[in-house]
This record gives sequence, structure tokens and C-alpha cells, in this order.
Amino acid sequence: MPIVHKKPVTPSERFHVQNKQDVSKKRPERKLTSGFHRKKGRNAYGRITSRRRGGGHKRLYRKIDFKRDKIGIPGTVSDIEYDPNRSANIALLFYPDGDKRYILAPKGLVRGDVVISSDEAVAFSPGNAMPLSVIPPATRVHAIEMQAGSGAKLARSAGVGARLISIEGDRATLKMPSGEIRIVNSRCRATIGAVGNGSHQNAVMGKAGRNRWKGRRPRVRGVAMNPVDHPMGGGEGRTSGGGHPTSPWGQLSKGYPTRSKSNPTNAFILVRRNGRKMKS
Repeated sequence: MPIVHKKPVTPSERFHVQNKQDVSKKRPERKLTSGFHRKKGRNAYGRITSRRRGGGHKRLYRKIDFKRDKIGIPGTVSDIEYDPNRSANIALLFYPDGDKRYILAPKGLVRGDVVISSDEAVAFSPGNAMPLSVIPPATRVHAIEMQAGSGAKLARSAGVGARLISIEGDRATLKMPSGEIRIVNSRCRATIGAVGNGSHQNAVMGKAGRNRWKGRRPRVRGVAMNPVDHPMGGGEGRTSGGGHPTSPWGQLSKGYPTRSKSNPTNAFILVRRNGRKMKS
């Protein structure tokens, strides 16, 4: 999947860096897609809770098999497809009983490969899913469950993968892509390998309109606003704001921790992503 710099025949192409993907051009599997309402940053009351969202191209949602509960039945990769709802590509699996499912396409998986989800140790090749308890330490894994049987929650973005550090009884220690070290139950299922499409992060939009296609609206600086709209707005002439950066409602936006201290997963974090050890 090379990165492509196009000839700048238009102003937007001058800075556009395309992530050229070798994916299928056919339409997605109809039974594995559904329409969905894009919230555009609104909550159930219609109020904006996440700003700068809205617009964008219409999408179909692809139903991904995050549970990998087709145990012991090998599936053949029919196609590697693009998914507009995530940074990773997806792989369409055909099973001998006629069932079809989508999974995240790991790095190195190609059309014609056979993958399997097992409760026992099988070949440690990309795309095979199994409990962490049977995976050897130092293996790179992705699509990891936080609770056994709940479906994959961790390490699902393009190019990422967690490193299995150790297994001690029913506790598996993982080093996450962010550097965080956390514990999950060793019965949780994970998929071998790293997620594919690692060159996704090297793409450059090239123009504002391409971000609008993705549903991302413009961001206005607080110092460019009026005092009635933002704590950092106003002033005689152009100013850099003064004071610490805040949100329009006064919450500090740099360095201020917003994670809840009562988060139930805090007890399973050994080392935070900033390198600090969690207090026991």
C-alpha cells in the first residue's frame, strides 16, 4: 500500500498525499451492511455535545465479527475491502457452511488465506483468533477483548498492535500501542498480528473539502472569537489569548486530567501511557 504524491495540476493536489490501497472495488456484502443514523455530534436531546461534527458522505455500516465465535471452522478470505467507518481495512470471510463474516484485516493477510478462531493453540499466523492464555509471550496481537466473550475492544485502529508481555494464571499483561501496560483476563480472545493499512497515518488531506467529506467541520480558534463566545476571545487588536487554554465553558484543555477516578478499568492499569505507575 504505497503513499502516492500526485502531479499538482490543481492547488489541492499540490499537498494531497494519497494512501493508495489495494482493496476490492466491488460493493460490500449486502447482508453484512445496514444503514445507520449519524448523530452529527448531537445527544438524545438534539444538543451538540461533540463539536465540529456533521455533513459528510453517506455511509453503509459494515457489521464486523468482533467476537470471532465461529469456533473451529476455517474461513477463507474472499476479499480485502475498504470500510468508511474505520481506519483499518476489513476482510470478507467465506465459511464452508455458507456463512459470511467481516473481520479486521491484519497486516500480511491476502485473498485466499485461511484463518480460524480456536479455543486451543493453532498456527500463530495473522488473522487467527484464540484466547490469550494459549498465545506465547512477546506475540503481537490486536482486536483484544476486555471481558471474555464481550467482543474486541482494544487495538483496532490501522497499523496498531499490542504486545503480550506475560501470562500468570488468569491474568495476561499487555503493552498497548500507547505504551500503557494493563491486565486483562487470560480467557479473553485476541487476534494474531497487527492491524493492516499502517500507511493510513501518512495520508494528507490536501484541502478542507476532503475533511468535509469525512464529516469533519471547521475548527475556529478561541482567540479569534468574541468574549461572549469564548473565554480567550476579544481584546484590542490581535492577541495570543493570555492565560491557560480552555474550552468555551472554562475547562482546561491542556494537561488537565478528565478521566474519571472511579473508572472500573483503572484497577487493571499497571503503567499509564505517560510512564507513571498507577497507585495500588
